[in-house]
Amino acid sequence: MILSGCPGSKQIKEPVPEFYDCPICGADVEIWTHEMSRKCDKCGNLVTKDELPVCIEWCEYAADCVGPKVLEQFKKRQKESKKE
Repeated sequence: MILSGCPGSKQIKEPVPEFYDCPICGADVEIWTHEMSRKCDKCGNLVTKDELPVCIEWCEYAADCVGPKVLEQFKKRQKESKKE
């Protein structure tokens, strides 16, 4: 069962692009709301968003809300971005 009433998971279930300035070259870097970082296309620098708590990190209904596959992918991306 996927819950539809949780506003906190909307950007994970329905990601949208956000734009950040690369601190090295100033280019726009597109990072989707379900991602934590992306390399700058212009200079190759890794641009990382400020990490904010996301409800699916702690909510007991996270797997029901976004689905187990999405939750697993999210956690995998978080681990990978922390390694970089």
